[in-house]
Amino acid sequence: MNMYAVPNPGIPGCPPGLEYLAQVDQLLIKQKVELVEALVGFESNNKYEVRNILGQNVLYAVEENDCLSRQCCGPLRPFTIHVLDNFGKEVITVTRPLKCMSCFFPCCLQELEVQAPPGNTIGYVAQQWHPFSPKFLVANEHSEPVLKIHGPFCGWSCLPDVDFEILTMDEISKIGKISKQWTGLLREAFTDSDNFGIQFPMDLDVKMKAVMIGACFLIDFMFFETTN
Repeated sequence: MNMYAVPNPGIPGCPPGLEYLAQVDQLLIKQKVELVEALVGFESNNKYEVRNILGQNVLYAVEENDCLSRQCCGPLRPFTIHVLDNFGKEVITVTRPLKCMSCFFPCCLQELEVQAPPGNTIGYVAQQWHPFSPKFLVANEHSEPVLKIHGPFCGWSCLPDVDFEILTMDEISKIGKISKQWTGLLREAFTDSDNFGIQFPMDLDVKMKAVMIGACFLIDFMFFETTN
């Protein structure tokens, strides 16, 4: 595995461990294929590698959950995802509470909280009600809306890649996207392991870049974490 030692120069106002995010405008989030899950359909904790455009690992994420929640709640399960740097130190914590999911009931909207470092909230991602299209509101640590994320009809696209656009609050400017990328016929058919790409402006607040990583996890669970 090609591990990349993330520099730590100490940027003012940047949560410790997230300094490297200030230097990138693209990330690849690659879910690791679980052999047991692929063969027998037994749901396991999700694991992800976060890579730069050179394919070097810069972060590693692992879901913390119990067997009962994974098997009974499936993609609706609550979770805590611990994001670690290449030295094994936790730099981001993503938490999703348990909520039923239905596009027909506004009271069942999904949300998650992102902390960096653990215990220090830096932002939220909250689903906005819409009967057909995925819509999310991205807020800062004060719950003030900062950005929006809009996905395709029912989170589905006829194209190989499925794009969720990152928009300004007035919905006029598209500043980036979260893309679910085609991983091949066999992998798509027999596992729920996915690849995602995240694009955002280089000068976007580092905290919001971390929140976008959390948004990617939520989108994965809501639309692509299925039992095949």
